[in-house]
Amino acid sequence: MTSAEHAQLDFDDALPLLGIAAWSGTGKTTLLEALLPRLRQRGLRVAVIKHAHHDFDVDQPGKDSHRLRQAGAAPMLVASRARWAMMMETPERQEADLAQLIEAVRPQRPDLILIEGFKAWPLPKLELYREALGKTLRVAEDPWIKAVASQAPMEVPAGVEWLNLDDVDAIAEWIAAWPARWPGERVPRVAQS
Repeated sequence: MTSAEHAQLDFDDALPLLGIAAWSGTGKTTLLEALLPRLRQRGLRVAVIKHAHHDFDVDQPGKDSHRLRQAGAAPMLVASRARWAMMMETPERQEADLAQLIEAVRPQRPDLILIEGFKAWPLPKLELYREALGKTLRVAEDPWIKAVASQAPMEVPAGVEWLNLDDVDAIAEWIAAWPARWPGERVPRVAQS
């Protein structure tokens, strides 16, 4: 599925979504790792959906759940008193279906879903930018980017906020306010003429 073929996501008031978009090596996971405890301290239950660009396996060969999944269980759910995990084989897909993943998380009733990766999908995003990587800034071409976090102050398009990438508390405050802002943020920015 190319970026032009991504499914339309169903946005509703009850489930705020925010993409965390950046080039590889920018520090998306490191920032999320620092943000999640701060968001939890602010009373938010935050789910994260992370895109992986490679094959991965959360199961271990030889374990019962791995054997049953290899035998054809779809999905395979394994549970203990401390956690549960569901594994689903999707060999017929070229790319993960974000709409389906959001629906899988919805029954857990998070206050917010942060989506790491999936940068081509049409959903509101916070773009992380590190000039040292030598990559392009995507905000000018992606009307779904609502804020840019970078180390040095930068000019951003109208309707986009700038955040200091090194000020994790300020980013946490901005994200903590996202659920209240969500109803007005479910559309792309309007192009300025």
